[in-house]
Amino acid sequence: MTYILAIDQGTTSSRAIIFDKDMKIVASDQEEFPQHFPHSGWVEHDPDDLWSTTAGTCRSVIERARISADDIAAIGITNQRETTVVWDKATGKPVHNAIVWQDRRTSDYCRELRDAGHEEMFTERTGLLLDPYFSGTKLRWILENVDGVRERAEAGELLFGTVDSFLIWKLTGGASHVTDATNAARTLLYDIRKGRWSTTICEMLGIPMQMLPEVKDCAADFGTCRADLFGKALPVLGVAGDQQAATVGQACFKPGMMKSTYGTGCFALLNTGDTPVASQNRLLTTIAYQFDGKPTYALEGSIFIAGAVVQWLRDGIKIIREAKETQPLAEKADDGQDVILVPAFTGLGAPYWDADCRGAIFGLTRGTGPEEFARAALESVGYQTRDLLEAMKADWEADGEDVLRVDGGMTASDWAMQFLSDIIGAQVDRPEVLETTALGAAWLAGSRAGIYPDMDGFAESWALDRRFEPDMDDETRDRKYAGWKKAVKATMSV
Repeated sequence: MTYILAIDQGTTSSRAIIFDKDMKIVASDQEEFPQHFPHSGWVEHDPDDLWSTTAGTCRSVIERARISADDIAAIGITNQRETTVVWDKATGKPVHNAIVWQDRRTSDYCRELRDAGHEEMFTERTGLLLDPYFSGTKLRWILENVDGVRERAEAGELLFGTVDSFLIWKLTGGASHVTDATNAARTLLYDIRKGRWSTTICEMLGIPMQMLPEVKDCAADFGTCRADLFGKALPVLGVAGDQQAATVGQACFKPGMMKSTYGTGCFALLNTGDTPVASQNRLLTTIAYQFDGKPTYALEGSIFIAGAVVQWLRDGIKIIREAKETQPLAEKADDGQDVILVPAFTGLGAPYWDADCRGAIFGLTRGTGPEEFARAALESVGYQTRDLLEAMKADWEADGEDVLRVDGGMTASDWAMQFLSDIIGAQVDRPEVLETTALGAAWLAGSRAGIYPDMDGFAESWALDRRFEPDMDDETRDRKYAGWKKAVKATMSV
């Protein structure tokens, strides 16, 4: 048994990847699923789509790798975080669509809690802010707005989970209702310092605690999948939320190390060691990973729209047909035009946390065309990343590495990565393995299974693909970033 099956259940697709004993990718499969937008600012998934695409890609990738389940030592899972599922304990049938992390329907309720003076208590316990991004208020919405759900939940008939919990429950045939510390830390219900669900918060939000899963380390025994699914009962030995899995996959194991992942959104994490650092700049304090019951903490900045801005160019205003077209367009853009796109399509995340503002474009001229739109879209991701890193530097007083490790689909664009290095004024390192999220999940499971090296050995295996060095003069960097800040201020004031 020398292979690991990694499940990477994301916001727009489910993927399965087979890694060999050397942590190299043998085969992968991916399947997209529908996004549902029932109202403005609402985003939902059908939980059955999450499950069917996950199970389907797992079966497919085993065939593609030309192996059998007998060759697989374990399963590792990484998942879109904060997305909220409630299902029937007996049948597994969801009571409502999954409410996705991007969803903003609980903005008013979060505002009520803030106005009542509760945010400090939430932040002290969970490290999070009162924002509809997180699972807790989504769960409350389901309890309050779906007929009969509260009564059934209080009677012990229903279970809550983030996507990892739902998938594990389905994989194990209902035998395991569990999660890991990194996913629990994103629910707004988990005390990250005490390492347990917060009774105070659950009572305030009206959430029956019997709905909540058991919380485990990132590398642990999460249960065994049904033998009929893949031909053998395989153990699930590793779980982490996608951004924490990427932190692990980037081997950011030392305090001060930073990584940024560019998928649908962008998420930067700074390892702060065994100390939870309270942010003074509206960043999140979260759990990076947990082994042997001991959490390692991180500061996190979340950008809601990164790769999604390229999808908007493709699907929204239809100026490209494929994402890869953005780089050649950006290269042809008129340097004399300073077009700035603030992609606040679902509000702004860190460090602004404005759920109500919406996107805007500044600096349009009669000559503005697809080239300038493409460049502005890619630049918006660099500007937002600088926002996060500026806040992290203000919060983190200890010396850290002045290097940003990057991964995710957008990092394939050399143009975007060079601009990122230019605008942050720091080195950007792109690894050989861009699938660091899946790699992190695979290593968690493989190390637990005993076929992968320990933390130090894994860190030594990290390999650089390309290093981007800043090549922009300070005057240009400062001028462009000042223009971005001005645009954001104008967007938020509308």
